Amino acid sequence: MADTQKKNRKNHESLSESESKKILSGYGVPVIVEKIAGTKKEAVRLSEETGFPVVVKGLGAKLTHKTERGLVHLNLENEKAVTDAADAISKEAGDDLEGFLVQPFLTGRREFVAGMFRDPMFGPVIMFGLGGVFTEALSDVSFRLAPLTDIDIKEMIGEIRSQKLLGDFRGEKKVNMEAIIRTLKGLSDLSMVEADIAEIDINPLLVQPDGNIVAVDALIVKGKTVEHMPYTEPVSLESIRFFFYPKPIAFIGATTTMGKWGHTLPTNTVSGDYKGEIYLVNPKGGTIINRTAYQSIADIPGKVDLAVVTIPASKVMELIPQLQAKGIKDMLLISSGFGETGEEGKKLEKELVQKAKEAGILLLGPNTMGICNPHIDLYCTGVHVRPRKGSTSIVSQSGNMGTQLLAFAYQQDIGIRGFCGSGNEAMLTIEDFLDAFLEDELTKTVMLYVESVKNGRRFFESAKSVSKKKPIVLLKGGRSKAGNIAASSHTGALTSDTRVFDAMCKQAGIINVNQSLEMLDLAASFSSLPLPTGNRVAIMTLGGGWGVVTADLCEYYNLTLPHLSAEITARIDKILPPYWSKANPIDLVGENDNRLPMTVLEELMKWDECDAVINLGIMGKRIMTSQLVQSVAKADGSYSGEFLDSIVKMITDFEKRYVEHVVNLMETYKKPIYGVNIITDAEDKTVYRVEGKKHKAVFFPTPERAVKSLARMAEYRRFLDTHP
Repeated sequence: MADTQKKNRKNHESLSESESKKILSGYGVPVIVEKIAGTKKEAVRLSEETGFPVVVKGLGAKLTHKTERGLVHLNLENEKAVTDAADAISKEAGDDLEGFLVQPFLTGRREFVAGMFRDPMFGPVIMFGLGGVFTEALSDVSFRLAPLTDIDIKEMIGEIRSQKLLGDFRGEKKVNMEAIIRTLKGLSDLSMVEADIAEIDINPLLVQPDGNIVAVDALIVKGKTVEHMPYTEPVSLESIRFFFYPKPIAFIGATTTMGKWGHTLPTNTVSGDYKGEIYLVNPKGGTIINRTAYQSIADIPGKVDLAVVTIPASKVMELIPQLQAKGIKDMLLISSGFGETGEEGKKLEKELVQKAKEAGILLLGPNTMGICNPHIDLYCTGVHVRPRKGSTSIVSQSGNMGTQLLAFAYQQDIGIRGFCGSGNEAMLTIEDFLDAFLEDELTKTVMLYVESVKNGRRFFESAKSVSKKKPIVLLKGGRSKAGNIAASSHTGALTSDTRVFDAMCKQAGIINVNQSLEMLDLAASFSSLPLPTGNRVAIMTLGGGWGVVTADLCEYYNLTLPHLSAEITARIDKILPPYWSKANPIDLVGENDNRLPMTVLEELMKWDECDAVINLGIMGKRIMTSQLVQSVAKADGSYSGEFLDSIVKMITDFEKRYVEHVVNLMETYKKPIYGVNIITDAEDKTVYRVEGKKHKAVFFPTPERAVKSLARMAEYRRFLDTHP
């Protein structure tokens, strides 16, 4: 069980094993037939009735971890063995002993575990995996949030590494899967009906030689679960939209000092060609960035939609009545010094939220890096970065992480629908943004950097709804023990158990990544390429070694390389020399004819038995050719500069045509093409646009990044197919 549950057992009441099994039996869990003995003598009599060999256990609500305490005696074959076992149990259990359990001794080589606990963030969680003495040692378990669907149960069972134990095994029949499904469904139903049950543990769930399963041991713990802090109230889509489509903006705390937030934010907003009115507020008045600075909010002559606040935290509270008097409904609070700093900061933040609510003001932040909306040229962020408009929405609980993502998007030509550094999320939370993404027509892909969530259940339900329409790519901070400590001090909130969070992501269809680079690669892929309809991959390579490496990567990431059919082999035979590989990966055997990769690529896109194509080494020749030409010019004066320049131009023109060809093929055949450059330089990007086309060409610097991106897109496709 998760550590969070073990910490919360103080005020919990454990039911006896017998009581636990009675409850579980009522929910369809197959439990062992057993008898209760009040005395040693009765234990002997019941053992004879049951028939030797038997199992005798100590019975009592306080007797947990019975095996470790020597309170379970197996394979007792006669009266003396039962008597001796009862004596040993009585001695060890002492006053906690309420009686004895007598069970038939069952055989079976395989043991599983199933259970339920209430996560403080996400509520009831169901667990299934390898049981017995190996449960904690191997930790081969899977999790899902209750209530479970049939799909959830199937995925849980399919995730454990010990899959072979579910089939025929060493002379024993395959496991009765219907019984396992019924058990997990029963645990799910029980967790939803009985809110006072904090924890359930069935271990072992023994598989008998005939494949049937039986709960040999079980524990139910009752008691209050962790009490949640009051959740923030949901914010409407219209209210969120006002932040990203303001007209007049007032910068409160504007300053002439370069490098300070009060200078950087208005400077970036003005220089980004924002079309709305911009007002600057500083008690000293004067002129700031060539504009009049007003001494107070009341002095601003016109209406204001959004207040961007950079003054010290201790001064923010007194702004509320001024904003209310001016009719300003939205405040972007950049200032730090609130919940992320400790208890005093949390108290201040709570008071601020209450006053803002009373004044009808919606607060974004505090402790945020800002917002941007390229669709209206709004770049109100702490870093000078101007990505072009597009369809990828980013919300980051770390402002620095968020602006780094924006910078990469700009460098690699990934279009951004909007960005928000959500900060401490005192009022506007990541759950609110998820609900907004579901309705926002311009958002096609969602990217989230998350360290904690305010309302786990709402996050899960909202993400699941969004994922069925738009991919969510999520990077979770605070995964390690050290990371959890850092996340707590950074955001002022605690993270949930990592394994539960990961399971929640799978269940909700979230693409959960471990590295920021993978997040950015997926942003490029999802915003540019059609979604694959399956996991079958054709590889076209300029060199054999790259093809082998890529094929290995595909197998590792559960992608399939179909064998070339006789039909497509015959078609490629007409294009390539007779010594080509005649297998997938298709090796272009180093031919320099630029028509060959374009023709072979089209044949692969036509092929019904592949869902995506990876092409390696076609792009990047421009760089190699340019380097070769420089060497020739230096070493061999017999070639004119004009001739050498024409060679470079020819390759450059080919790469442009190749990009157009790739995009046209994707538009025609609705399959993704993932490119890998043979070499890159400062001019190269990840995304290449073709005027008037929906899709864009994507080229990565390594096969690993291309394969991982394809695998994650195929994973998302499977989610859509199984969760209609």
